[in-house]
Amino acid sequence: MIKFTEHTGTLTPLYRANIDTDQIIPKQFLKRIERTGYGAFLFYDWRFNSDGSPNLGFVMNYPRFDGSSILIAGANFGCGSSREHAPWSLLDHGFRVVIAPSFADIFYNNSLKNGLLPVAVSEEKVAELVKKAVEQSGYELTIDLVAQTVTNKGGFEASFSIDAFRKHCLLNGLDDIALTLEHEEKISAYERNTADDVRFSYL
Repeated sequence: MIKFTEHTGTLTPLYRANIDTDQIIPKQFLKRIERTGYGAFLFYDWRFNSDGSPNLGFVMNYPRFDGSSILIAGANFGCGSSREHAPWSLLDHGFRVVIAPSFADIFYNNSLKNGLLPVAVSEEKVAELVKKAVEQSGYELTIDLVAQTVTNKGGFEASFSIDAFRKHCLLNGLDDIALTLEHEEKISAYERNTADDVRFSYL
């Protein structure tokens, strides 16, 4: 998992409440066995028309939001099914941060485990950021995980909360596998001792 300490990027405003995981990554694209390649299908039913052509009225297809790495959305983002493919698709598309007033619990935890930072700030702060992103081309924010702040050069500032353990994991790039491997020496010793016990039990 890539370490997350501080990130500066431009915003894509998708100001809708209750965006569920089936809209983030529709179920027909869940057949891949890798974690990569899902970005092409992110918000597929909104990004593309029924004939496969881009929906030019959808915000992610506006050229001014190309290369954006921060998504800002409405309340209860990531509701619906528990598919881990949702944060995978957002990361694969290039997003490192999602800002919203609130998140569905399972999506929130899946995001933290995969290196995508979900930042919950007030509805008023979200509305202010959406307005700025719409009005100002290339509007940038800086998310500082150490300080737990969202700021810009124009004086905007908001703070956010995060569990101390998950913060530690993000800062150090530790996913569940990496956390396990921190105890590799003890695990190996246990396996050696267990193997000896099993061998002697057959003598």
